[in-house]
Amino acid sequence: MSADFPNITILGGGLLGGSLAMALEESGQPVRLWARREETAQAARETGISGATSHLAEAVRAVDLLVLAVPVGSMPALVSQALEAGLPAGCLVTDVGSVKRAPHQEIPPLLAGRDINFIGSHPMAGSEQNGLAAASADLFQNAACLLTNDEVAPPEKAAALERFWQGVGCRTTWMSAAAHDELVARISHLPHVVAAGAALVCLQNPADGRFGGGGLRDTTRVAGGNAGMWAEILTENRQALLDPLRETIASLSEILAHLESGDQQAARQWLAAAKQQRDTLNTIC
Repeated sequence: MSADFPNITILGGGLLGGSLAMALEESGQPVRLWARREETAQAARETGISGATSHLAEAVRAVDLLVLAVPVGSMPALVSQALEAGLPAGCLVTDVGSVKRAPHQEIPPLLAGRDINFIGSHPMAGSEQNGLAAASADLFQNAACLLTNDEVAPPEKAAALERFWQGVGCRTTWMSAAAHDELVARISHLPHVVAAGAALVCLQNPADGRFGGGGLRDTTRVAGGNAGMWAEILTENRQALLDPLRETIASLSEILAHLESGDQQAARQWLAAAKQQRDTLNTIC
């Protein structure tokens, strides 16, 4: 059991919420998992998450750490509902959202004067699959977890949250919400857009896919993610995403020009520069 957070509740029974609950259960940490639908809570109990419930008041009772594992756009309303259901003073609220500026703007005002702090969390773990059926207790092993404390919650709470994520296998790093959104726009959100664009072009005739090799599947894999969820993420982070997207279009225009002119040397240099950048992943990951 966590000495920092004896009572942990996760709101949201999807891929990340379910995986986090499984990881905690596997470590011997009691956890409550709340799902909006009773059938989801029942499915969670059947997977071994004994504290799964669809009753919000039961989920937030005496909680020390509340983890928001719902879409970013749903978080403020859910926090308000949790407060009405009895979210206690002294607890810490965090999230697992892919965007951080919006939660930091919208959640702390709801908690003002209640002795409840908010610190953002973004475990860089996931899958093109979604829902509780895709959840895994190992999802967070060796994943980066980006932490944001823009409202400067007490250092002891920040340290406790960092230990929490390290306890489920994450590598933690602190940054501002703005820096977070700029970073993930390039390393997470832009790759999803590029994969989606490749899927649209490469598979204009879906039957052609049966001839594709591993490169086609690797390049387009994340495009198989939930379209509604990703539309929300990209729109929420559009301020940070637009410049990298324009840079990508400009870079593709370069190789287009090289090929139109038949300049093999320039094309080789473009590809070699890309290989050099890609090879750095092998030394840091």
